[in-house]
Amino acid sequence: MRGRKMDQKVLHIGIMPYRDYKKRSLAIARGEYRPQSNEPKIWFESLQSMAQVLSNENQVLLKTILERKPESLKELEEATGRSSSNLSRTLKTMARYGIVRMEKVRRNIKPVVEATDFTVQFGLSVTTRNDEGTLAARI
Repeated sequence: MRGRKMDQKVLHIGIMPYRDYKKRSLAIARGEYRPQSNEPKIWFESLQSMAQVLSNENQVLLKTILERKPESLKELEEATGRSSSNLSRTLKTMARYGIVRMEKVRRNIKPVVEATDFTVQFGLSVTTRNDEGTLAARI
């Protein structure tokens, strides 16, 4: 892999408290808010929850998958020294966020990295309503 740059797959992540995410989702469902194409598709409730999923240990796991391309969880277990239950739990969580994909190959489950780079969007936003009661602005 030396001298060759891997294809970068960027995952756009947003950080938003659950109650705000719920309000946003309901506004989208009611047609009051239309997400922009550049907005994150993946959301975490806090920076801490994102940090747990993208911890240093899990970043090493992703690099190991990219470099070694294990054909099974057993191969990955041997390469990392992590237990199969720990790997399975971690990979399922990462798969829920679109970071990895679990591919069934014959009788094995093969982990495939879907995201190699991450952008994070968060801020202190306040939603206001206009006189008609519809969402007017995000400050």
